[in-house]
Amino acid sequence: MSRLGIAAGVGLLLLTGCSSTDEADIRYASAYGYHPPLAVVGYPSTGTLGIAQELVWGIAEADPERLASLAGDKADTPAAKATAGNWVDAFGDGARGQVTADFYDEGSKRQLVVLYFHKTQQVKAVMVAIWGNAEVGGWCVIMDEPDPREASAQPLPWIPAQPGGAGSKTPL
Repeated sequence: MSRLGIAAGVGLLLLTGCSSTDEADIRYASAYGYHPPLAVVGYPSTGTLGIAQELVWGIAEADPERLASLAGDKADTPAAKATAGNWVDAFGDGARGQVTADFYDEGSKRQLVVLYFHKTQQVKAVMVAIWGNAEVGGWCVIMDEPDPREASAQPLPWIPAQPGGAGSKTPL
């Protein structure tokens, strides 16, 4: 075998040995390159940031099935499926533009994430948590808004109109 052949084999071995073959990692890396970057305010953990990005991407891609899968072990419930469809309908246009996620408080087990859709001037608050069988590192999105009016309702009155306006802290 030639030196070039050996070098190519070693290079291939190193590349395949260091690359991820996990389907979720590959899908995440691929989606990352196809979407505008998510602007971030506050204090996300790796898990809360990842699930927030997946959430925005699922809404932007108008893919309620993918979006509902982020509800973990609740993904197949009627509430999660209806909520996913409602969020796609209500926020899809905004999710295809610039989005800022404001991560409130500390995110080791759960975290409130407020999404600001700049294109449509919409604001949506969601709760993410470690819960059940989750697709993204143990994190799920709580999806319990099967009524379209509830899914697109104005956020809580204390949530500021602009990201970071409350210092990424919930009022006590």
